[in-house]
Amino acid sequence: MPVVLAGLASRKYRGHLPPFLAEYAGDTLWALMLYLLISTLLARSPIRIRVSISLALAFSVETSQLYHAPWLDSIRQTTLGGLVLGFGFLWSDLVCYSIGIALGAVTEWGIVRVTGPKLENLSSD
Repeated sequence: MPVVLAGLASRKYRGHLPPFLAEYAGDTLWALMLYLLISTLLARSPIRIRVSISLALAFSVETSQLYHAPWLDSIRQTTLGGLVLGFGFLWSDLVCYSIGIALGAVTEWGIVRVTGPKLENLSSD
């Protein structure tokens, strides 16, 4: 939930953030949220599998922004649809998604390494 709140805040208060954060924080946090969601749903899967699924979904959503059917654009015009599906394709979003997912995976990997083998069988490779 903190990731979602931070992502929403990065959009709502973007005028109060440094330009770099205003531009890229929301997309990076969106991808981190996606990784956390996939990791919750597939908790027993190895990190590399969850990273691959998260990247595939994130990149699919981004490339779907190249397609502008009226029905799809009407979904994008809703608040939730715009937050989930976005509006226009940007190469920089793919970089943000990769960084957000990597941030989640590396953090999880580090936690598993520190906590030892008790958690290792649940979530590491």
